[in-house]
Amino acid sequence: MKRWLPFDLGRRGFLGAGLLAAGGAALSSQTASGQTAHPAGHGAASPATGDVAVPAHRMAHGAMITVGDVDDTRNGFDPTAMLTDWDTGTLSTLPDGRPLRTFEVTAEDKEIEIAPGVMFPAWTYNGRVPGPALRAKEGERLRIVFRNYASHPHSMHFHGIHAARMDGIPGAGLIGPGEEFVYEFDAKPFGCHLYHCHALPLARHIHKGMYGLFVVDPDPDRHPDLAQVARSRLLGTPENAGWQELAMVMNAFDGENEFYACNTIAHCYAKKPIRIVKDRPVRIYLANVTEFDPINSFHLHANFFDYFDQGTTLTPTLKTVDLIIQCQAQRGILEFTFAEHEPGLYMFHAHQSEFTELGWMGMFDVVEAVS
Repeated sequence: MKRWLPFDLGRRGFLGAGLLAAGGAALSSQTASGQTAHPAGHGAASPATGDVAVPAHRMAHGAMITVGDVDDTRNGFDPTAMLTDWDTGTLSTLPDGRPLRTFEVTAEDKEIEIAPGVMFPAWTYNGRVPGPALRAKEGERLRIVFRNYASHPHSMHFHGIHAARMDGIPGAGLIGPGEEFVYEFDAKPFGCHLYHCHALPLARHIHKGMYGLFVVDPDPDRHPDLAQVARSRLLGTPENAGWQELAMVMNAFDGENEFYACNTIAHCYAKKPIRIVKDRPVRIYLANVTEFDPINSFHLHANFFDYFDQGTTLTPTLKTVDLIIQCQAQRGILEFTFAEHEPGLYMFHAHQSEFTELGWMGMFDVVEAVS
């Protein structure tokens, strides 16, 4: 059974103690040298020594972050690039004139680095965790060609509307190693959805990394009363281009969650803050796939947002909140702006302190527009 004390005698307790010790050492080192962090978040040189100070974002939360950096090149994916790396597949036309959007997805076993020096034997879609963020338009025909190059049977179960034979469960779309299956269905309803493997044992297949975002943009022609809002969500429109859109998946790894993260790498956005232009609105497609914990959460510092649960409405289901919780597989859309804020570093994180200290914390680096 899980214990909610700050430290225990298990590996998680030693990890927490190690982070605290590292944070204290970093803080002591900075104090001893008389260095101060640059307010913009960049290292400032010490007049006495010429050394570069610890950047402000790495000192946030008392420097309670992992020590060192993950090798994104070895992993084959970069969590910063993941934020805006939408997989829109290949668009063609069916004989009846309807648009057909085709995606190609492979399953493969792959060892990934989830924190500096900590490797995890993942099961992946397209070699990354989370898998590719698939994005389509409401009403399109979707064709997902799934090939299993991994060592176990896998599938793709989509949180959407489709026929039973396309459900990706044992007996309906579950495929063995070396096999291929084609999922085909219409893109509906619009919203922020999820896909994941539905092979058994389910907890193992999901915890190992087999999940990803599945976003269906609304078709403005189908929503005349809110066509302007729908156009702002439709990728490729001028209205959408004004938004800063981010794909974010909350997850955790190793044992019974010894590391927590957003987009897999512990503290990745604390070490590399997400650049936000202050006069452009922000839209986050957020999903929770954390196993072994009943909920996860997202808290935004110094600001509030509107929330669209599941993303299936064009009007908010919650207005002016700074914290939402999601059970596993729950997802939604967050919309907010920093237009009235001064530039600076603004924190976001889970509001379970343990999650934050073990990796699920980041920063928005809000800047003036570049002329």
